[in-house]
Amino acid sequence: MAAQIDLLLAARSTASIPEEPQSAAPSLTYSDSSDESVDVEEPPHQPETRRRRASTRLIAQSPADVQRITGETTTQLIKRCCGGGCCLGLSPKKDGVDYEDVEFPNNDAYRSLKLKIDKIPSTLNGVCEIPEQTAFLEPLPKSSSVPPTTESAAVANVEQTLRNLDLKNFDTQIQPPSFVQPHPPHHVFAARIHNTRELTKDGAEKRTFHFDLDVTSYPEGEGVDFKVGGAIGVSAPNDAPIVEEILDLLLVPRYLRDKPVLLRTTKGRWPTVWGDEQAREIVTTRRDLLTWCSDVQSYPPTKQLLRVFAEHATDENERKILLYICSAEGQGVFCDFRTGPHITLVQLLHAFPSVKPPLDLLLSVLQPLMPRFYSLSNDPHESFLTRDGKQHRLIEIAVTVHEADDWRSGHRTGVGSGFFQRQALKYLEAQARGEKDPEFYIPMFKGLMANPLAKQFVTDGPMLLIGAGVGIAPFRGFVQRRLKTANCANKVWVLQGIRDSLVDELYSGEWGVHEDEVKKVVQSRRGTGRYVQEEVKEQADLVWYIINSVDGRVFVCGSTKGMGEGVEKALVEVAMEKGNLEREEAQNFWNLKKEVGQYIAETW
Repeated sequence: MAAQIDLLLAARSTASIPEEPQSAAPSLTYSDSSDESVDVEEPPHQPETRRRRASTRLIAQSPADVQRITGETTTQLIKRCCGGGCCLGLSPKKDGVDYEDVEFPNNDAYRSLKLKIDKIPSTLNGVCEIPEQTAFLEPLPKSSSVPPTTESAAVANVEQTLRNLDLKNFDTQIQPPSFVQPHPPHHVFAARIHNTRELTKDGAEKRTFHFDLDVTSYPEGEGVDFKVGGAIGVSAPNDAPIVEEILDLLLVPRYLRDKPVLLRTTKGRWPTVWGDEQAREIVTTRRDLLTWCSDVQSYPPTKQLLRVFAEHATDENERKILLYICSAEGQGVFCDFRTGPHITLVQLLHAFPSVKPPLDLLLSVLQPLMPRFYSLSNDPHESFLTRDGKQHRLIEIAVTVHEADDWRSGHRTGVGSGFFQRQALKYLEAQARGEKDPEFYIPMFKGLMANPLAKQFVTDGPMLLIGAGVGIAPFRGFVQRRLKTANCANKVWVLQGIRDSLVDELYSGEWGVHEDEVKKVVQSRRGTGRYVQEEVKEQADLVWYIINSVDGRVFVCGSTKGMGEGVEKALVEVAMEKGNLEREEAQNFWNLKKEVGQYIAETW
């Protein structure tokens, strides 16, 4: 919730809606189905005979209104925002307080922040304290001995580096340094891209790429194998040009960027991923720390980061602005700052050009760069190929490229999906140049082979698989496995939600010989336009037959916002209709099915 509360709007119908004819769309059900009529209250004095859009009426314009309507306590209301309480009475100006004019930075990056600042109080209260520095970059010790540490990977890295002093044995362009390895028993493995292709076509709103990854040489001894419905973790790096620009903006000399340095931390897990919370001493480089260990674009700025900026701003106006955002008086501006588009580190450094904090202090307050997870889109037990006279094992994944607004280029990609897109395009460009087997790699690990989809998948029994977008990918592996054991017809049903089948239907024709019998594609941007959650209600007979009559399983995979929430609501309404249940009873019905492993939702 921003400083000025978003106005709540209540839809109010002003017209009656005539009954619609039954849908002529093809159905996966074993019996007929029809559209449900919508009951809308009609004002007695204004009858209508045609469909009209719902109108809106302003019903809340203050926190008190919100509490009156929702019945929330003050504590519950504050949870909607950052917790600073700005929406409960902090006004931009107060009587009896002196304000001063401040000259704002005159650059595009600052203007893109859209900070709603007029004048700044001469005296600020509640300014957050300068955060503790927990990371220190120091010259390498002259002796080859280093303080002991419990992490064997880090010890090996330190000793090897101290012997070589040049890191030539570590190709951190392919995978991260050894200390970034996930918690044992997992290991980051440089999986070679065997092939890649774009699944979507020109005109698709989002691009999705398919990858075949060679995991033949993946290290043994982790006690877990790749599973149908499982997910691999990927340690994706920050984009190299972004890292280089940050180093430029911080005025880090070029000769120091790749020079070995001793990183000393006083506490916490960083720069490891899931290591123990403890002090560490690790030999690395400044470039590797920014490339593999700190997230420079996925999180909104924190007050700790802005306080560091304020402390190292040499321009007095920039310092005042930053301190104001970190104060109680500037809490509303900070809320707007936090809840708007994510601000990247590069954007902040351009917006406040006088700020040049030490790199190790900056690393102490940046969020750690975490792995991204991607579901397998094939049956990993049946995917092999022969190359160079040897049998190779492949796993397959689909990655949709996430894009966000960018102040300079218009849009930017996410850390993980952007990395995959860059690797895919480089691979395809190499193929276009005539290279037979281009060598490009993905730093991955086995990750979540015990996630809900993998744990609850079974090789027999009725199943309804509901997915939208790239959420459909793991269900392709489900169907592939079922086809290996039996005919899927009348046992597995797939509802696939897409925008437009002409440009963004994933894996069309790649589900097996019974694809037309088991899969129904629902398009939201073509034809009558229907979302997959609407199709769930349309297929109420089938849903109820699977989950209630034959004790089958319902799997849901996709984005939580919109699709995931919509499907859950539709399932509840199916139980209400077919089971003659009240809403609370229907919700409890699905909660029970979730507890016994018959309703599995994997959303993000």
